Amino acid sequence: MRRIVYLAWIGSLALALTAWGAPKERGHSSARGGARSAHVATHRSTGGHSVARSHPAPRSRHVTASRPRSHVSQHRTVSHNRAAVTHRNVARGTSTRAARAEAARTRSSRIAAGNASKANRTSNGRTARAEATRNRSSRVAREARNGPAEQDRAALNRERNVARANARQGGRAQAARAGNERVARATRNAARRNLSVNRKRNLTLARNVLHNRAGNVRITNNWRNAQFNNARYAVFHNYNRTWHDRGWWRSHHSHIAFVLGGWWYWNAGYWYPAWGYDPYGWYAYDGPIYTGYATVTPDQVIVDVQVALQEQGYYAGAIDGVFGPQTRAALAAFQADNGLAITSAADQPTLETLGIA
Repeated sequence: MRRIVYLAWIGSLALALTAWGAPKERGHSSARGGARSAHVATHRSTGGHSVARSHPAPRSRHVTASRPRSHVSQHRTVSHNRAAVTHRNVARGTSTRAARAEAARTRSSRIAAGNASKANRTSNGRTARAEATRNRSSRVAREARNGPAEQDRAALNRERNVARANARQGGRAQAARAGNERVARATRNAARRNLSVNRKRNLTLARNVLHNRAGNVRITNNWRNAQFNNARYAVFHNYNRTWHDRGWWRSHHSHIAFVLGGWWYWNAGYWYPAWGYDPYGWYAYDGPIYTGYATVTPDQVIVDVQVALQEQGYYAGAIDGVFGPQTRAALAAFQADNGLAITSAADQPTLETLGIA
């Protein structure tokens, strides 16, 4: 900028010197009709400036100004041209320098804008990273604070779910037990109510079964025959109906149960009627029944016998655990078909053949 100001000052000084060195006309007006003419005799150039030297001319009424005026006019034109050229050069240089300065300022502004944009991007990136770091730290802190609480809630929910499941399962199991108990109680009651009916039906069906068998199979009630006088059937051959009171039975046998309408005692794998234990006791069947174990009662074995005979087509009656005529007839038919001694009773060889013992 200082250089531009300096050049402008030089140009102004040159214009001022050019204007100062230009020749001046000295006109002499003649008073009373007289006139003096000024003639520029010589021109000397000193230091690049034209200097006009005037000489007094003789007084004359007519001034011859063709040549001197032309010379002065030419000198002025040259001076003006030089000044114009100098001014144009100065103006051109000034405009060039101004354009360069403007271009430099534009470039500087662009660079500054680019730097500012880069700085803004850098600042924005740093701000975004800082914000992400803060968010991550906040999330980690929140998870650290909420982690134990969430774990406690999850554990509490699990415990509640387990408690509910156990309660539901316990309720179902209790309901199932209650339902089974109701069914068993209803079954026992129905069996007691239908005892007489089942007896009559068993008698009728027993007669039909015996009539339809291929041989003359009859229910056996006497085991004193010679065919039972062996080790396998000694229990039936030696069986007798001995009467004793309640105290005697309790003092001689530890396993006594009330089933099949009367009292029974267990001895050496068989259950026998305890005659006299109850003077009013009644027995639909009064012979030995093999179970093998004292924990298995006679009615349970009879149920197993009825199911096995029904599966093999020998029995079509009710599964009630009552060892009545129909069950005994079906058992006698099964013994005859399998080459067993017809005891019409649940003896050990028959139960082994049926797959029960």
